[in-house]
This record gives sequence, C-alpha cells and structure tokens, in this order.
Amino acid sequence: MNAISPFFRWGALTLSVAVMVGGLSACAPMLVGGAFLGTIKMATDRRTSETQLVDEAIELRAFNRLRESLGERARIHVTSFGRRVLLVGEVPTAEDRALAERAVASVDNVLRVINELKVMPVVPLGQRSEDIVITTKIRAQILEAKDLVSNAFKITTNRGVVYLMGIVTDREAQQAIQMARTTQGVKQVVNMVDLISEAELARIQIGQRQPSAAPTTATGTATATGESAPVTAPATAPVTAPSNAVPAPATNIAPGQPL
Repeated sequence: MNAISPFFRWGALTLSVAVMVGGLSACAPMLVGGAFLGTIKMATDRRTSETQLVDEAIELRAFNRLRESLGERARIHVTSFGRRVLLVGEVPTAEDRALAERAVASVDNVLRVINELKVMPVVPLGQRSEDIVITTKIRAQILEAKDLVSNAFKITTNRGVVYLMGIVTDREAQQAIQMARTTQGVKQVVNMVDLISEAELARIQIGQRQPSAAPTTATGTATATGESAPVTAPATAPVTAPSNAVPAPATNIAPGQPL
C-alpha cells in the first residue's frame, strides 16, 4: 500500500527491531518509545525545546497537507530540522513533485523546503527495509562513539542515500560522514548539518547540565509566507546553534571516495 507518512523517528533501537518495523505497512505514522526516552532525547538534542516542538508540529501538519493534496498516489517522508523541511520519496509526476513542495511550504513556521522527491515508481518494500537498517546501523555507530552524541544528528535514508542533519562541529560531522559512507548499502551521503565551533559545543554542553528554566510561552515565529504565526511551547534555556552558525554546504559523497 502506498502512503505518505512522516519518516520513522528512531531512538536507541536494536537492529532486530528495525528489521521488524521494516516489514510493517507504512500506512500510518508510528510512534516508537515512551515518555522517558522522549525526555532524554529532548534533553540531549541541541535544538531548543521550542524548536524541537515546532519541528514535530511541522512534520505532522506537512503529513496532513500532503495527504490532502496527493492522497495515496505518492510515498513521501517528511523530516524537519530547524524548520528546514526535507522531502524524500517518490511521486508519479513532476506536477505532483511541485504540488508536494507547495503544500509543505504553506505549513506554518516552515523556513525552507528541500525537495529531494524523485519522479519514479514507488520503491519496493525490500528497499524501504534496507533504508531502515542503514539508518539504524549508522545511529548505532554514533551511539558507540565516545565523543559523539547520537541525538545531535537527525539521519534520513532513502534508496540508499543518507541525509545527515544536526547541530555539530566539523569534527563531529566528519566522523559521522565517515561512518555513513562506509556502511554497507550506502550509495551516497548528503551533508546538511549546521556547523558550530568547539567552543560553542562546550557552551551547549554546560547549558544542558544546568536545570531547565520554568516553562514560558514563545510566540511570533515566521511562516513560509512571511506572516507571523503564534507558537506556544514550553521553553527551556536556549540550547541551539548560535545566530552566526552556518549550514555546511551539501556534499554528495559516494562510498569509497575520499572526502
């Protein structure tokens, strides 16, 4: 069954669980884990808690817009990080590809849509299962690394192409890229991270060890159309990329090739 669904969000899952999930129908979003794991992820994610909640809302709203616009004739995964939305998957026509981008761009708080949709038949379930396995293997390597934080990265894999998003230093990015490009089944790595300095990383780590501030209300975030849209979310002390942080240039890296 073809479906449009937000990309599965993985925490510290075992490979066997990933393979099992890969065999399930993609007819509906799936929630993995519980409140405890969610709290840990939020605490170690380098986005502010407000940004994390906004990204979650963007993914759900984008899912609804895509379902309304395209029904079940396409397979689209939506990943939002820092209000930049990545679309991967397959659509039947170029018109549908453009329609999907417009639908997601109209969602409140979206800053940019990165449209990686391909006009082609929907890939078989076997390929989708392999993509889940690839993502899980890469995340497992990052988890095992003593000097990396798994939740600093958001990993999306589609048809063997790995997209890396996150708020990381150049050292962390290069380590993750090397892990991804040497993982079996990976055809390409696309670097989409936001780079910060080692000094900024140290500041973030100190901030994460401090007690959270009392919940407050945050409003007035920008929309894709330039209008102001209110966003209410519990906020903690800012833990995110500094204002002068710049996204690393997207780099396609084929396995076996030097960086």
